[in-house]
Amino acid sequence: MLEIRHLKSLHALREADSLVDAADRLHFTQSALSHQLKELEDRLGTQLFVRKTKPIRFTSAGLRLLTLADTMLPLLRGAERDLSRLSGGTAGRLHMAIECHSCFQWLMPTIDAFRDAWPEVELDLASGFSFAPLPALARGDLDLVVTSDPVELPGIMYIPLFTYEAMLAVSNKHKLANKAFVEPTDLETEVLIIYPVDRNKLDIFTHFLEPDDVEPLSVRTAEMTVMMVQLVASNRGVCCLPNWALHEYSSRGYVKAKQLGEKGLQATLYAAIREDMFDAAFMQDFLLTAKDTSFSTLEGVSMVKQAK
Repeated sequence: MLEIRHLKSLHALREADSLVDAADRLHFTQSALSHQLKELEDRLGTQLFVRKTKPIRFTSAGLRLLTLADTMLPLLRGAERDLSRLSGGTAGRLHMAIECHSCFQWLMPTIDAFRDAWPEVELDLASGFSFAPLPALARGDLDLVVTSDPVELPGIMYIPLFTYEAMLAVSNKHKLANKAFVEPTDLETEVLIIYPVDRNKLDIFTHFLEPDDVEPLSVRTAEMTVMMVQLVASNRGVCCLPNWALHEYSSRGYVKAKQLGEKGLQATLYAAIREDMFDAAFMQDFLLTAKDTSFSTLEGVSMVKQAK
């Protein structure tokens, strides 16, 4: 009566928070997923979640099945890993680099989980701030790069991990603190605090300031997110951070998070890999683990919308 596919569907519904996004995540149509869940409810004789609520609100029966899913699905994935090992070809290398200072927040738990599951895979992590990681990936020096700036390269494919909103952090007493949203010209008189990377890799420049031919008053660099936030809190500048990185500080009242532009500044984080690595069992598992970890630990991220 109750099948693994039902647990996967309920798990996806909780993580994606809507039938449409859950269906995309499972590679179903919305109607197929809706039909599957309705059929399960009919079999069980009870409702599992309340329709047309956002966020999705599960019933007691639905929450009980989600508890089961949280227990069973990791066990299932572990069994699949073991079967992949038994079929051979599990030894490998996963050398990666990141182009995102804030990514350590969720990438480290991902790496820890992956290392436990695939101890035979040689794992290494480097920051991509002192060299060009994507060309290194194409040469074979790296196996995966976490980036928000896809560059078309032969043999390289980009797997979307999640979308997020880039936001501006300002002090609680800043003149922009009570403004509905920030416009590019608002930064002409501001000190912009950035990570020590090329400006062409920063969304605040490429997708917000440069299209309007705007320059900040000056630019200051800081190595760590907490250092940037401390400078902002003391009203010594403003900085742009992903909403999930900024949430930790804005939710505690240290700084205020402001929307960039009337529609907000959306971005996508990708895992760049070589096409020949895509079907490797350990690579597939790392990508799934990375997505699961990001959705369970980060505030304000969402699934990448599929093109219709």
